Amino acid sequence: MTDSRPNPDQLLAQLHREENRAGRGRLRIFFGYAAGVGKTYSMLSTAQRERAEGVDVVVGYVEPHGRVETESLAAGFEAIPYLFVPYRGVELREFNLDAALARKPELLLVDELAHTNAEGLRHAKRWQDVIELLDAGIDVWTTLNVQHIESLNDIIAQITGVVVRETLPDAVLEHADEIELIDVTPAELVERLQEGKVYVPKKAEQALQSFFQKGNLVALRELSLRQAARRLQRDVEAARNERAVLAPWNTNERLLVCVGPSPSSAKILRSAKRLAASLGAEWIAVAVNTGVSSDVSSKTERATGLNLRLAERLGAETHTLIGRNVAETLIDFARERNVTKIVVGKTAQAWWKRRLFGTIVDELLKRCGPIDVYVVSGDGDGPPPSPQPAVAANVANREYYIAATVVATCAMLGALANHFGLAETNIVMFFLAGVALASTRLSRGPSIAMTVASVIVFDYCFVPPHFTFSVSDSEYLITFGVMLGIGLLIVGLASRQRAQLVASQQQERRTSQLFRITRQLSELSGTEFLVRTAGRQLEEIFNGETVLYVRDSAGRLTLRYGEGTSIASSPHNKDVAQWVADKGKIAGAGTDTLPNATATFVPLIGSQETIGAVGVRPTDSNKFLDPEQQRLLETCASLLALSIERDNSVLTAQHAQTQAETEKLRSSLLSAVSHDIRTPLAGIAGASSALALAHDSLDAKTRSELLATINEEAESLSRLVEKLLYMTRLSSGKVHLDRQWHLIEEVIGSALTRMERQLGDRKIETTLDAALPMVNIDASLVEQLLMNLVDNAAKYSPRESAIEVSAQGRGDYVEIEVADRGRGFQPGDEQKVFDLFYRGETARPDQRGTGIGLAICRAVVDLHQGQIEASNRSGGGAMVRVELPCGGVPPAPIESAGEATP
Repeated sequence: MTDSRPNPDQLLAQLHREENRAGRGRLRIFFGYAAGVGKTYSMLSTAQRERAEGVDVVVGYVEPHGRVETESLAAGFEAIPYLFVPYRGVELREFNLDAALARKPELLLVDELAHTNAEGLRHAKRWQDVIELLDAGIDVWTTLNVQHIESLNDIIAQITGVVVRETLPDAVLEHADEIELIDVTPAELVERLQEGKVYVPKKAEQALQSFFQKGNLVALRELSLRQAARRLQRDVEAARNERAVLAPWNTNERLLVCVGPSPSSAKILRSAKRLAASLGAEWIAVAVNTGVSSDVSSKTERATGLNLRLAERLGAETHTLIGRNVAETLIDFARERNVTKIVVGKTAQAWWKRRLFGTIVDELLKRCGPIDVYVVSGDGDGPPPSPQPAVAANVANREYYIAATVVATCAMLGALANHFGLAETNIVMFFLAGVALASTRLSRGPSIAMTVASVIVFDYCFVPPHFTFSVSDSEYLITFGVMLGIGLLIVGLASRQRAQLVASQQQERRTSQLFRITRQLSELSGTEFLVRTAGRQLEEIFNGETVLYVRDSAGRLTLRYGEGTSIASSPHNKDVAQWVADKGKIAGAGTDTLPNATATFVPLIGSQETIGAVGVRPTDSNKFLDPEQQRLLETCASLLALSIERDNSVLTAQHAQTQAETEKLRSSLLSAVSHDIRTPLAGIAGASSALALAHDSLDAKTRSELLATINEEAESLSRLVEKLLYMTRLSSGKVHLDRQWHLIEEVIGSALTRMERQLGDRKIETTLDAALPMVNIDASLVEQLLMNLVDNAAKYSPRESAIEVSAQGRGDYVEIEVADRGRGFQPGDEQKVFDLFYRGETARPDQRGTGIGLAICRAVVDLHQGQIEASNRSGGGAMVRVELPCGGVPPAPIESAGEATP
């Protein structure tokens, strides 16, 4: 009986989807093939009906394009105020996401889903705004044209000659809850264009001559209809899963054809291809491994593999299924894939087998339900049978010897038991036990022969009259029949279980191989490491030689792995690899394309481009006759391509980030220093030109003032350049500390001495502990740090106020504070002031700053592994505290040599 219960995996997947949708808004897309088909108009018309039913509908953004009908429909709704963003002298009108989130209506209308937002907004694309709205629980209706779908971008460009820049990922369309197709005929759209209902007359005329040509519109319309049809098909599958429907829904024809090792499978496949073509349907070819084939030679596997390869060449999707019963496995797979028709061939069985056991066709007809079953006659050409290998024949002969030995052993045990008076029924158990044990090791043929031989030996040796095949009691015939039936049942079950175990082990091995290569590739970075690791893994998986060709930066295909292999030594293989990389198709040995190659080549196809090719030459030349092995190779190649592409993307992103940071630094540097360099230069130029032009007419005092101005501005410019050079050295990471033991009070004194001329009459108050410890520091760097702190305090405090410098010991570090009585730091600026080129508000407009001084201070402190912090003082003013580690225990002072004491 067919199991009518729903698939538990499908139920779990459905519960997972419902859990993800909980609390999330619903997305409805009004979808069309070009501007002017009526998407916005339909969206607004439908929204009017929703509002009439009491739904809270708000317009987030609608672009009427000057169409009167659309503007009149939009006028009746509450609207979110637009966001106006300045851009290159104009103001751009944009969707106000934050206002929409604050308003949080039930339904929000947001036109033009693929729109690119203005610079400076939170998201670069409008579809990202919509995702945030959906996550906030707001239902969104929007519009989209087919040319904005990312996967169709190159097709659209090929058809129309126009490269569409505004695109969105296919996943946005796939995750939409509803898609409503808005469609008009191309002739009607052209008529609307000519009437000025889409664009203004001048723009409409240009559009008709380029994008809106009738041929383009027909092609775009077909693409939109196909996209909508695919979405509908997926919705049908989802509806079947949600309702746990096992029977197929015949909304779209899909064929399933069963493939076996028989030569007639070729004719069955061609018949299925013709039937699928006549119905315009997809078709799938499957082979079912029931466990019986494990006892047959590799001839069966080879024939089945060739038939599956023929199915792939005819355009079928191929699968190898594992199941105990062919008909049951086919029906379960057909229901899972919504198959409407099954095509099978006539089973070549003797009449008595058909009478006793039935056929696969009979069982399919009993189980199929609403699925149609087509039976194709069996004659046909097919793959020629392969000769039986001698090794397999030797193995089979050895198993027959083992079977005979088991029967002889059971007979001896039975004779021993008979000697001690055991009944014949107990002796039967010896033979059945031997059959059961040996069947787990032997193939099907020897096991059946052993079962029959056991019955014969039991009859001949242990049933009276002994050593004859006649029986004294007819009831022994029942014993023989039961003994034979149980033995054959044991053989069948053991053989099938062993074969299914082998098939499961093969599947598990493929899964573990994929997992291993996936994990290793995900843990590595660097193309060279990825290629080497993948090459070794492929050699292990396919038990053969492997070569890997990868494109270099110039686009040339270069050998990156397998230099010493026989594959790489053949120039023809390099040409095959080049063809595979250029065309993105499989070729080489075992295929119909360039079969003279010594290896099978598969393209390395990434998400953006084909980056190379991989060639594999397994020891078993028939390895890739199995489509599963070929798919395994293609999957491994795809994993490697994506890993290399990921690694290249990371490098590109890092390079782009470095360039962006460099550009930002350069812009900040120019912005910060342009005024401060220009100001002293202007002063120097003005004073020097006055001296040059009117030197004789100027009195001595004026000349002295002008010379003082030149000197002062030159010193200011010199200090600025010195700070820039200092910051450059520190930022480059090439500064090495020249640590020596110093008294910190001497370093403070030296810094203040160097600042005397610059500070002038500014009052400096110093407070130093009497027992300050020595510190192991780079004195020149710390001196520059202190000078910058004092200079910063002087700039941001009144001239009449004192600058306070203090130092005290704190165990294993020294604490230095520089404080003033100025305006202090703005709230929140306590950490920002140490950023490069950051300048706070100054209380003295005559002072200039570049935002470099405190950045230098932090860099110096970081080099000494200390800490620096800024804060506001109680009563007004700012204070910067520096903590420098002492750097260990200072050396003991060296005593001077003196005269010896008598």
